[in-house]
Amino acid sequence: MSTLTLVIVAVFIFGYLCIALETLTRVNKAAVALLMLVACWTLYMFDPGNFPGLTSADAVASAAGGVIERHLGGTATTLFFLMGAMTIVETVDQNGGFNFVRGLLRTRSKRGLLWRITVMTFFLSAILDNMTTAVVMVMILRKLIDDRKDRLVYASLVIIAANSGGAFSPIGDVTTIMLWNKGLITAANVIKELLVPSLVSVIVPAYLLSLSLKGDVAATIDRGDLATADSGLTAGQRKAVFWVGVGGLVFVPVFKSITHLPPFVGILLVLGALWLVTELFYRGAPEGDGGGTLKRVSHIISRVDMSTILFFLGILMAVACLQEVGVLAAVGEGLDVAFDGNHYLVTSIIGVLSSIVDNVPLVAGCMGMYPMAEVGDMARDGVFWQLLAYCAGVGGSMLIIGSAAGVVVMGLEKITFGWYMRRITWVAFLGYVAGILVYWVEKSVIGL
Repeated sequence: MSTLTLVIVAVFIFGYLCIALETLTRVNKAAVALLMLVACWTLYMFDPGNFPGLTSADAVASAAGGVIERHLGGTATTLFFLMGAMTIVETVDQNGGFNFVRGLLRTRSKRGLLWRITVMTFFLSAILDNMTTAVVMVMILRKLIDDRKDRLVYASLVIIAANSGGAFSPIGDVTTIMLWNKGLITAANVIKELLVPSLVSVIVPAYLLSLSLKGDVAATIDRGDLATADSGLTAGQRKAVFWVGVGGLVFVPVFKSITHLPPFVGILLVLGALWLVTELFYRGAPEGDGGGTLKRVSHIISRVDMSTILFFLGILMAVACLQEVGVLAAVGEGLDVAFDGNHYLVTSIIGVLSSIVDNVPLVAGCMGMYPMAEVGDMARDGVFWQLLAYCAGVGGSMLIIGSAAGVVVMGLEKITFGWYMRRITWVAFLGYVAGILVYWVEKSVIGL
């Protein structure tokens, strides 16, 4: 490992610490992430070891540009997916599409609401992706809970439930999609063998967090109903907005399987369709109308939280640099040697690492390091690949920046890294370990 590669790792660690200590430094995490991105890739540019055989500055610049653009292309698909999903969910919410869903969740008991939120998030995440589900549920929570202290607990559980729900579904998380598309797991077996461990991984944290909630939910003014009353949409039109928006999100995995296009293309299709429908509904509204104008996609899209998008860009591209210089692969190989090929320990550590860095490059590195075998734990649907799907998905809940769902909720609810680590990390870890133990019982005792 070259000196400049070590410096890149040091820059990443320093930047990560600054993000973790945002409440102390008072520096926005997006600014740190962007500086980390630029610093890592600039150092990469000046490391001769990354460009063997190239001597001229132009050749090196061209090669480096190609590498960066390749990673940027993959990152951009995630960012466009995120922006599209956030806009769709916000449009549905602003136009009253979630009113009847909120009615299903509404209850006077704080603990009762927690379990309803948990169950709905868990199974919705298996159908949609965990990031989109997190956005939907946080938007609903804003209409149900006024008390910020309580809402942070519910929002944190949304992160855990969304990640756990995505882990047992072949379309619920980016990493399971990667493993499924590569043929390392099959849909039927990953659902059969990971459903119960994933359920346990969210039931344990939900029970522990429910102990901190007492009494009834304070009476709230249903701002969503008041807002939609001024929008001019009928009840039927609001339901149409819901089905086009949320039904479209459910259709995205189907669209991907039919066309083989990236998921962000399906999101843009849904956004375009929802945009068209709402424009038709508001086409008769006068210019400057407060209700109709403010609830159109053209206005809602201007309110997308760009600081969250830029933070996501910085983190993903900085991690891509670590992947490019071989640091992630080296860590994986080191784990394999250190634990003598014990796949339970190796995948468990990978899950912990996925709470620190993005799980996508971690899983990609593992797929490159460990080829599929004909028989044994490394075969299709073997212990290693299924545990990798579970650990990479559920492990991201242990830190708020360890998953796409966590990053989104962090931006929407302004949850600090330190608060989440003090209050939530330990319960998420207990759920994570409990799920692994249940999987071990399934394989070693029951013999699934």
